[in-house]
Amino acid sequence: MKDCAVKKIGILTSGGDAPGLNAAIRGVCRTAMTTYGIRILGIHNGYRGLINGDAEELHPDDLSGILTRGGTILGTSRDKPFKNPKPNEQTGLLPIEAIKANYKKWDLDALIVLGGNGTNTTASHLAEEGLNIIGLPKTIDNDIVHTDMTFGFHTALDVATEAIDRIHTTAHSHSRCMIIEVMGHKAGWLAAYSGIAGGGDVILLPEIPYDIDSVAERVTQRCDAGKQFSIIVVAEGAKSREEALLDKKELKKRRAAMPYSIAYRVAHELESTTKLESRVTVLGYLQRGGIPSPYDRILATQYGVAATDFLVRGDFGKLVAMQQGKIVSVPLADIAGKVKNIPLDHQLITGARALGTGFGD
Repeated sequence: MKDCAVKKIGILTSGGDAPGLNAAIRGVCRTAMTTYGIRILGIHNGYRGLINGDAEELHPDDLSGILTRGGTILGTSRDKPFKNPKPNEQTGLLPIEAIKANYKKWDLDALIVLGGNGTNTTASHLAEEGLNIIGLPKTIDNDIVHTDMTFGFHTALDVATEAIDRIHTTAHSHSRCMIIEVMGHKAGWLAAYSGIAGGGDVILLPEIPYDIDSVAERVTQRCDAGKQFSIIVVAEGAKSREEALLDKKELKKRRAAMPYSIAYRVAHELESTTKLESRVTVLGYLQRGGIPSPYDRILATQYGVAATDFLVRGDFGKLVAMQQGKIVSVPLADIAGKVKNIPLDHQLITGARALGTGFGD
């Protein structure tokens, strides 16, 4: 066993669950325990557990069999300790004060956090407060800047693509327009990848505001060519050209007032314009659940092992990232509050256009 200045660390998962979280936990903990003899405190339910002091020490038996499990054995929450902080009614402490107190009480040398943009933005703020932090990039949205790939994305991509494949047969049999809504938050990576892999005829992305007349024209062209069905893949964050002109506050207000998700609106608009029968499938949490793909198991494990190596080197305040096939460290401050969107000249987009895929513009 190698000597290491780090003796005890905490680990938590925060934000939405994603396939590969348990694989990453296993990668961190097994490397830390086996190679360096580091003790691990598993913090329950994300930052909520860090605030409330809800944690227990993890042992090798706790890691047995979790490589292939979906979800997270630690539990998660969307608590954001730096956003609208309120003192605890019992202790009177603000969230950040409680976090610092528990970090000290537990005698932690460092904290590893697994999460997406919000989680790692909070991690960056904690690093600024003096805590030793390392972040891992988890999200099915693949929208964390400075890393080519987040774990969870490929599993969600597999699920979404298989769903589109299955819907294809019904679309063909009934000569319908089938609108499939996928997740992705404010970025279109999941919709673009699954839409192209599933042979989508039109793909609507947050990065490319759509005109429903353009979508209708593409569908009508297919009908005129003897193709009586169309597959339209819609990212949950897709925006019309009108919505693209709104500020964030007004757009959020309008979306909150919608009685249905974006795919239903597109279907209604399209049916009204073309008179063609349209049906909607919202994949929702199916994309986040279930066992991780082999790719995500491997990627999450690599990130977990690398995080432990960063710990040992004292390379704190960093995100474990993948760039051009190599694992690197990126300052958390460089990724905080940012979203990785698809560049309009990305080969994914230009290649799809060359194939005849429409993007509603």
